[in-house]
Amino acid sequence: MNRATVFACACALGAILAAPAVAQTTLVGAVQFNEDHAFTKALRKFEQVASECSGGSLVFDLHLNSELGLEKDYFENMSQGIAIDYGIVSPSHMSTFSQKAPLMDMPFLFRDIDHWNAAIDQGALEPLADDVLAQADVRLIGYAGGGTRNLIVNRPITNMKELEGLSMRVMGAPIQTRIFEAIHAAPSVIAYSEVYNAIQTGVIDAAENEAAGLEQMKFYEVGPEISLTQHAITVRPIAFANATFERLTPEEQECILKAGKEGGKLGRQIESEQDAQKLAAMEKAGLLKTHEFTERDKLLELAAPVQKAYAEELGAVDVLEAIQAVKAN
Repeated sequence: MNRATVFACACALGAILAAPAVAQTTLVGAVQFNEDHAFTKALRKFEQVASECSGGSLVFDLHLNSELGLEKDYFENMSQGIAIDYGIVSPSHMSTFSQKAPLMDMPFLFRDIDHWNAAIDQGALEPLADDVLAQADVRLIGYAGGGTRNLIVNRPITNMKELEGLSMRVMGAPIQTRIFEAIHAAPSVIAYSEVYNAIQTGVIDAAENEAAGLEQMKFYEVGPEISLTQHAITVRPIAFANATFERLTPEEQECILKAGKEGGKLGRQIESEQDAQKLAAMEKAGLLKTHEFTERDKLLELAAPVQKAYAEELGAVDVLEAIQAVKAN
């Protein structure tokens, strides 16, 4: 190797060493579950897509298993622009800021899985996301969920007579309480982390959840009788702190929005496919027993006027009607 070649190589190496490293922004996320849960997998997909899209300028630090609290805590932190930048949050936990948000998770809102998917894909929920951004300064960048929620009870519940006065836990949004009161249950708001003990000690007789939550929290140990009310198909938005979003470059912002949609889509696919499988597997293992609710039409009838009245109070009748009018492909 001659002297000129050595000099050229040295210059090239020097240029590489002198090149500035990609500036990185670390984003902190939170989820209540472990790596096996559909929510975590949705967030991992979000992280992967955003990282690749940004060329590595976005770095992610996701805390699992409620290490940073519960979903309500995540949302409050994101609203304040502190501690947590992204996470999956039930719309009910957004109700302190946005009264309209829980409408997307209202019991008996979706006819079936196809209607649910179509409503999300066709943007029927976006007016609610706009309200969350305006009221809470949190962006909803994707939609996971897809679990069908049923009653988790310490005794069989199969009809309206057996449902009458059932003491049960519901999420914090007022519409949840009103709907379950309308179908003649006796709902009360209890923290998610306290549900197991509340059923075990007789404070309540029931809760409601999808199969993934039932499995993760082992609710079948205290509520092994599952009443197939199929009262909701969950919508679980991927939320992102707007204060953080506004500090990112325009290119990084586009990456976050793209990744949110892809993460949400994967989350919906995983949970909607696994929901029935998980429930069947737990029943086969003898952990629980499912019971058909024979008067589901009556539940729909009792819920309808409450849904309409709630939408009227929020000035969101147009949103409710738009969701109901969506036709699945």
